[in-house]
Amino acid sequence: MRTIAIILLLLLSSAVVRAQEALTISRLTGDFYVYATYSTYQGKRISANGMYLLTSEGAVLFDTPWDTTQFQPLLDSIRARHGQRVRFCIATHFHADRTGGLEYYRSRGVATYTTRMTDSLSARRGMKRAEHLLHGDSSFTVGSYRFRVIYPGPGHAPDNIVIWFPRERVLYGGCLIKSVADSDLGNLGDASRSRYAGTVRAVLAACPSARYVVTGHNSWQDPRSLRHTLRLAERLRRQAGREKQRGAAGAGGRQRPKS
Repeated sequence: MRTIAIILLLLLSSAVVRAQEALTISRLTGDFYVYATYSTYQGKRISANGMYLLTSEGAVLFDTPWDTTQFQPLLDSIRARHGQRVRFCIATHFHADRTGGLEYYRSRGVATYTTRMTDSLSARRGMKRAEHLLHGDSSFTVGSYRFRVIYPGPGHAPDNIVIWFPRERVLYGGCLIKSVADSDLGNLGDASRSRYAGTVRAVLAACPSARYVVTGHNSWQDPRSLRHTLRLAERLRRQAGREKQRGAAGAGGRQRPKS
């Protein structure tokens, strides 16, 4: 019996560790929390960061988990930790690491939002879609908190938005903003190589003196990530310009001389 009890205890401990690894929650500041779930990209295990805010009217969720097994555990964790239910969720662009849980959360009574552009891309690409659509930049007031939803232009994706809390100086950048741990801009499959830098500059102008900057992936604790992303985007813009010049030169060299 003693041996069986030890085995059961070890199995339970292992299950708890796996659950903890699948979903982590850290306090950002005040009523702001960053959560992370995990998936594999190019053979590496990578975190996807989301955020939630506690208010007197319930919790507000920004982006859904990347790991589809963590949709309900996130709701359960917020309920167990804070005694609050998630009131609504805003996804910041159409990729699955942001929108994957929208329909699940809608089925659980959570109001879900994306921009009209995100909805159009989601429909075209077969991604999950929200119940409510935002038309242009929007402002929300929930309890004592006020925040802005800002579309600064194309960058990581055509439709990426950021969330800005001017009083608390909290910027939720989503996948547009890269961690200082990142040496490049990551997945560029839907990126605007020529306009990414201008979009980040627009964020800097709209969200001055951000004290906290939450990135879409990897470590998020360093607010210098915004400037770091701008440097990466400027490098990408120069690289894209050189490639365009080489392409134009090659095309010119292939032209037949007129007879």
